[in-house]
Amino acid sequence: MDSRPEAAAPRTRTHSLTRRLPVRHLVGEAAGSPLKRTMGVAQLTLLSVGATLGTGIFVVLGQAVPEAGPAIVVSFVLAGVTALFSALSYAELAGMIPGSGSSYSYAYATLGELVAWVCGWCLILEYGVSVAAVAVGWGQYVNELLQLTFGVALPDSLSAPPGAGGTLNIPAALIVVLAMVVLLRGAKESAVANTIMVAVKIAALVLFCAVAFTAFRAGNFHPLFPLGAAGMSAGAASLFFSYIGFDAASTAGEEARDPQRDLPRAIILSLVLVTALYVLVAVAALGAMPWKQFAGTEATLSEVLVRSVGGGNLWPILLSVGAVVATTSVVLTVQYGQIRILFAMARDGLVPPLFAKVHPRTGVPRANTVIVSAFIAVLAALVPLGSLADATSIGTLFAFMLVNLAVVILRRRSPEAPRSFRVPFSPVTPLLGVGFCVYMLGSLGAGTWIAFGAWMAAGLVIYGLYGIRHSRLALLRPDLQEDPA
Repeated sequence: MDSRPEAAAPRTRTHSLTRRLPVRHLVGEAAGSPLKRTMGVAQLTLLSVGATLGTGIFVVLGQAVPEAGPAIVVSFVLAGVTALFSALSYAELAGMIPGSGSSYSYAYATLGELVAWVCGWCLILEYGVSVAAVAVGWGQYVNELLQLTFGVALPDSLSAPPGAGGTLNIPAALIVVLAMVVLLRGAKESAVANTIMVAVKIAALVLFCAVAFTAFRAGNFHPLFPLGAAGMSAGAASLFFSYIGFDAASTAGEEARDPQRDLPRAIILSLVLVTALYVLVAVAALGAMPWKQFAGTEATLSEVLVRSVGGGNLWPILLSVGAVVATTSVVLTVQYGQIRILFAMARDGLVPPLFAKVHPRTGVPRANTVIVSAFIAVLAALVPLGSLADATSIGTLFAFMLVNLAVVILRRRSPEAPRSFRVPFSPVTPLLGVGFCVYMLGSLGAGTWIAFGAWMAAGLVIYGLYGIRHSRLALLRPDLQEDPA
C-alpha cells in the first residue's frame, strides 16, 4: 500500500488565494519552534511598553498639537480607545495562536492566504517604517542633548534626510545598527536591556510631569476645541502612531514561557499603562505651554521645559537623556517584532526561507536580523519623520482592522477552540474596533493613501511572483488545508 502523503488535489487560482491554515496547525508549529522560550509576563509587558512608549510622546506630540490644539488630550483618549478595542482582540487571538506571526497568522487562519499576505505586508510597513521613524526622533534628541551639554550639534547635512534640509541622517542609521547588535545576542539579553531602558523612560516622563505642573495654567485649555472636532480627529489619527507597539508581545509567542496565559495579560497591561502616561504628559505639556507654540518643535518635551519652566538646562538635559533611552528601547523592541513577523512569513513560504533560518546557539534568525536592520537603517537615513509616521499609522490601522474581524470569524468557525482570554461582548466589541479603525483611516491625508496604495501594489506583485508559487500551504495534504466557507 502506498504510504506517501496524499497529494494535493488540483486547485484553482481563486482557491489558492483563499486557502487557510488550521488553528491546530499553527498551535502545533509554535509548540515545536526552534526559538528559545525565556520570557514571562513581566518581560512581555515591558516588551510592549518598550515598543510603544517613545517617539509618539517625545517627538510626534509637537506635530500633532498644531492639528488639534488643547483637544490633543481628547485625541490621545480617542486613539487609546481605538487601540483598546484592537488590544482586546489581539489578547484573545494571542491566547489561541501563540506564534510569532501576530495578526498575519491570525488572518491566515481566518481570512485566507491573500488577506494574510496583505496583513503581513501591512505589518512590514508598520514595524519597519515605525522603527525608522523612531530612529529619526532619536537623532533629534541626541542633537538636543549635545546642544544642551556642550553647546554644539551635528550639522543638518549629517543629521537630517534630504527632504528635511540635510543629506544623510547618520544618527538615525547608527541607532538601528546598534539595536541590531543587541538583537543578535539573543531574546533574553534583549529583554534585559529593554527592562532597564523602560524603567529609565518612565522615570523621565514622571519627572517631566512633576516639573511641568509647576508652570501649569488652566487658561491654556481654553478653548478646548479651537480647530473643531475635525482637528481633534486629525490629531488622533496622527497620534495613533504613538500606540503602535502594544501588539509587540504577540510577536514573542514562541519565546514566551506560558504564552496562552501571559500574552493576553501583557497586551492589555501595557496599553493601560501607556495610555495613562500619555494623557498625563499631554495635560502637563499643554498646561505649561500654549498650544500655538508647539508648531515647529522637534524635541518637544524638552522645549516645553526650556520655554515655560526655566531653571537652566538641568531639567531639559535629564529629559533629553530619558528621551534618548526611550527611543532606543522602541527601536530595539519594534525591530525585534519586525524580524519575528518575517520569520513566520518565511516559515510559511511566502518570503524566502533565509528569513526563517535560526542560529543554533543564540536562537536568533541571524540573516533575517541583519537584512531587516540594514533596510531600516537606509530608510531612517533618507526619509523625513512626518512621512514615516503617517505611513506607519495607515499600515497599522489596516492590520488592526483585520485582527478584529478575525475574532468575529473564529468565534463562529471554531467556537470550541481553547481561549485563555475572551473579548467581552463579542461581536459588538470587535466590530466597534473595526469601526474606529475605519474612522481613523478616513482622517489620514490623500498623500498617505497614495503612498499606501503604491506599497500595497508592490506587495501584490511580490506575492504574485513569489509567495503564491512557494507557499508551504500549497504542499500540505488537503486535510491540512481548510476550505473557504
